[in-house]
Amino acid sequence: MTAPIKNYSVVNTTHDDLLDICRMFEAAIAYQKRNNYPGWNSFDKVFLEAEIDKKLQLKIVQDENILCVFSICFRDPLIWREMDTGTAIYLHRITVNPKFKGQRQFAKVLDWAVEYARENRLETIRMDTWANNPQIISYYMAYGFRFVGNYTTPDTSELPEQHRNLTVSLLELRCDDYRKNERYETGKMV
Repeated sequence: MTAPIKNYSVVNTTHDDLLDICRMFEAAIAYQKRNNYPGWNSFDKVFLEAEIDKKLQLKIVQDENILCVFSICFRDPLIWREMDTGTAIYLHRITVNPKFKGQRQFAKVLDWAVEYARENRLETIRMDTWANNPQIISYYMAYGFRFVGNYTTPDTSELPEQHRNLTVSLLELRCDDYRKNERYETGKMV
């Protein structure tokens, strides 16, 4: 899964990236706590390593810098239940390098995801986020996602520790509704 886009690339992470990935997660947790945002209390390093092995974690790289990491999957029945019909790509654990925060890294993730979905005949991009964080929900909705509903995740080892017993908002974007050439900034389409 390699897709050169503009002046950055989206490529699979490797075990050589693990230290940087862990630092990014630690920085994200510290940022969430410092700003009193609902967020992760920890992260599951074993789960991250498994995603690297399965080539389900990607990074956005520019000038040899990791700007952002995110995970994907193609089935998510634990969270999406009967709505999981095999026609979506799911985005998870989007984590931005604090050095590159505020530079629209999510737009790059979304551009890649929509392009990948279209090339593989998938209809939707799906994600979930904290139900008790209206700011982040509004942020994703400004990119065209629609709110599907709330759901409390099960307590199962099939989910990373930080995602168990968590009430999340389910968000979905139909690929046909996404227009890559429109720019999104600070929650508003321009």
